[in-house]
Amino acid sequence: MKSFAIALVLLSGLVGVAPVGVVQAAEKSAEPIPRFVSLRADVVNLRTGPGSRYPIEYVYRRKGYPLEIVAEFDQWRQVRDWQGTEGWVHQRMVNGARNVVVQGGQRVLRASAENGAAPVAKLDAGVIAHLLECNPGWCRIEVQNGASDVKGWLSRNEIWGLLPGEVVK
Repeated sequence: MKSFAIALVLLSGLVGVAPVGVVQAAEKSAEPIPRFVSLRADVVNLRTGPGSRYPIEYVYRRKGYPLEIVAEFDQWRQVRDWQGTEGWVHQRMVNGARNVVVQGGQRVLRASAENGAAPVAKLDAGVIAHLLECNPGWCRIEVQNGASDVKGWLSRNEIWGLLPGEVVK
């Protein structure tokens, strides 16, 4: 009987308190999901879950590498890259810079947003470029080429890093 009374007193003191181990809903950023971001650092760990206790699945080694944020948990962002690899990175490791990846085979960067426009450069698949603007059919990008930058237009379907129908000005 004595142990029952102690248990009753202990339980009555816990009314309104969440049990230990229950995770409260994490705050989310005000930014839309999905959205595109870029890596802030040269070396960023991609983890299997939202926390530093989760194992590292992959290490990105390219500042400016574009990623799509597909979910958020607290200070962690679940991301997907252009090859479909998914995992979690800390929010401090990404920024809002808009970069894209050239996909498919070798692509011709053009002087204007037309198929017959003069070629400016040839870009291999996997090249990372800064997104300057994008209309429904074409995107203007900037690619670092040694000491100079090359600007031009690629068809929208030749790059990864945009939401369907997204216009960038």
